[in-house]
Amino acid sequence: MKFRFSFLAICIAIMCLSAKSKVAAQALPAYAMYNSEGAPIDFGRAVDLMAESDVVLFGEFHDNALVHWLQLRTAKALSEKKSLVMGGEMFESDNQLLLDEYLSGLMTGKVFEDQARLWPNYKTDYKPLVNFAAENGIPFIATNVPRRYASLVAREGLDTLETLGAASKVLMPELPIAFSMETPGYEEMIEMMGGGHRMGFKAENFVRAQALKDAAMAENILRNRQPESVFLHFNGDFHSADYGGIYWYLTNTNPEIKVTTIKIFSEENINFQDDWVDSGDIILTVPADFTSTH
Repeated sequence: MKFRFSFLAICIAIMCLSAKSKVAAQALPAYAMYNSEGAPIDFGRAVDLMAESDVVLFGEFHDNALVHWLQLRTAKALSEKKSLVMGGEMFESDNQLLLDEYLSGLMTGKVFEDQARLWPNYKTDYKPLVNFAAENGIPFIATNVPRRYASLVAREGLDTLETLGAASKVLMPELPIAFSMETPGYEEMIEMMGGGHRMGFKAENFVRAQALKDAAMAENILRNRQPESVFLHFNGDFHSADYGGIYWYLTNTNPEIKVTTIKIFSEENINFQDDWVDSGDIILTVPADFTSTH
């Protein structure tokens, strides 16, 4: 009888181990990180790389909940290693005063949200980042140009910015804006639009509007950097992918600045793909079927 009980216990143990093995085999990693050449790195190593930088350009898909969670975790982890300045594309420079008043506690969240021109997914995706900055005394910079000026350039071209008054020019990068179709990503944008028109805009002017945003974000990062700090910037992936956009303007203005770019891919299989090489310093891949916030 004792032998039978022992044998039964062994069988149960084997079944439990087998079940655990099956569960382990079915584990679904939520994301993966790689260096520029495709070697896997963990989150801690990625944060260490960011801590060695002057600026981190965290490319995102605006509606990806997992990416926004990773941004918050990155801000928390990075703040334990270096002083931070935070900023993002989703806030326009003429809202900086409102943002500063909210961060300092002079304005309630409700007033801020009522008066600032916030993106529809602010509460789910960006409010946690802003509140983290507020709670920890971290500056948060509204880096983007007011959208009305980007719309103007999309209709009329960059030269029309010269006709604006001094008060308007304060809200944009120094004029004239350097522009080159050789900037990574700009030729591809023209190709995506078929070289023709989109929403009534000339394709070339649409790209120049993109350049205005990139130049504005780069200049606002440079203006608000602090010594011995990392500027952690959140922007749409296209604004820094393949070392174009904001990266191009940062490094052309200050060749000595150390910038780390995070390039994101959304795929069914989060394993590294050969054509991702050198698309960013840290390459982040997330599942294509992850929840969208809007």
